[in-house]
This record gives sequence, C-alpha cells and structure tokens, in this order.
Amino acid sequence: MSSWLTERPIELARVIACAAADSCGGTAVFLGTVRRGPEDGEIEGIEYSAYEEMAEAEFERIVAEVRERWPMAKVALEHRLGYVPTGEPSIAIAASAPHRAEAFAACRYVIEETKARVPLFKRERLVSGGARWVGASHA
Repeated sequence: MSSWLTERPIELARVIACAAADSCGGTAVFLGTVRRGPEDGEIEGIEYSAYEEMAEAEFERIVAEVRERWPMAKVALEHRLGYVPTGEPSIAIAASAPHRAEAFAACRYVIEETKARVPLFKRERLVSGGARWVGASHA
C-alpha cells in the first residue's frame, strides 16, 4: 500500500487483497470500530488527526518489524483520518502468513504497536454537541 493513512472510508476487501499471497494459507483481520458503549458515553464519532509524516514512517517501521519476525507474512493496513462516525472502522489490518498462528501474531503485533507508537490523536464528538480530546495513541 502506498499510504497507511486515508480520509476515505476503509475498504476491507482492498486491505485483505493487499495482504494476499499464494504462499499464505492463513489471513487474520482486525477492524477497530468507533464505538458507543456504557464506558464511552454518548459518542457520535471521532475526529482523527496525525503528524502524518511521522505516522507513515512509524507504520513503515512496524511493517518492517513484522517482516523480520515473520519473514513469510504480508501485512496491509489503513487508518482513517478525519471524522469517523460511530459504527465505522477507523483502522483495518490484514496479515497473511503460511499458517494461522503467524497471521494472528502478526496482526496482533501491528495493532498493539500502532496503539503504542504511532502519533495519532482523537477528538470525540458527543451527541450533546460537545467534544473531548482523548489521549494520544502513542507513548
């Protein structure tokens, strides 16, 4: 994929296709969806922003680390920027590998490292019309 960040709605089929390979028998997919739950309050959606150059570079490093750990694995991902309403995915990750255990491990690695390292920022829009910033999703 040429860019990991997008302002368009995520096309899951495209993400999966970018991770596909004839040598891979297992594909794991993770979708992070904007939610409204009892612990979250009345969230209407989330506005995502990023230090784009740094975020793209960090995604490149994470994917390179996947290739080092699981040499046969392929990874594709997209993370939304801009406004994402409740119920829509803000991130999609597909990881394929020769076997399912490697695919699951690679997929989990990407989401955990994304949450820890990629400079993404969230501003929740509330049904009441208010908004609140949520801590950055990087250390």
